Amino acid sequence: MPDVDGFDEFYRDSRHRLLGFVYVLTGDLAEAQDAVQEAYIRAWQRWSTVSGYDDPEAWVRVVASRLAVSRWRSLRSRARAYLRHGAVESVPAPGTETVEVVAALRRLPEEQRIAIALYYLVGLPVAEVARQTAAPVGTVKARLSRGRTALAGLLAVSDLEEAPGA
Repeated sequence: MPDVDGFDEFYRDSRHRLLGFVYVLTGDLAEAQDAVQEAYIRAWQRWSTVSGYDDPEAWVRVVASRLAVSRWRSLRSRARAYLRHGAVESVPAPGTETVEVVAALRRLPEEQRIAIALYYLVGLPVAEVARQTAAPVGTVKARLSRGRTALAGLLAVSDLEEAPGA
């Protein structure tokens, strides 16, 4: 069991200095807080060892600064990738039709909803839907058929296309 009181005292005595140091290092208070928090978590996990060091604060400071630098490098790499490959195309908000379909799907029994999602949204063949749901192929076909019929009623669609082989 770690020395809770010893760690608490160490934390209270060093947290402001450490946060100030990492903040100066990163220039971003949120990033500094994240790195310092992670460093203290790691210190707590190893407190029985870290507390025996001549300067436990130095150990936490090194860990926090390495975490901050690692995050900075990651952000820099993402920025380079962005410049190299361009911006990710924005995804348009779902239209009213999508919202209606999702609302109707939620009203279907789970087995039908899963079969429809795997078949129509993921694009799996009926045999693969059957394998992934551990149901016979005939059962999957029935779920798809019943689900389409239920969706047609819920969406007031008169001619919902039946997929070949389903």
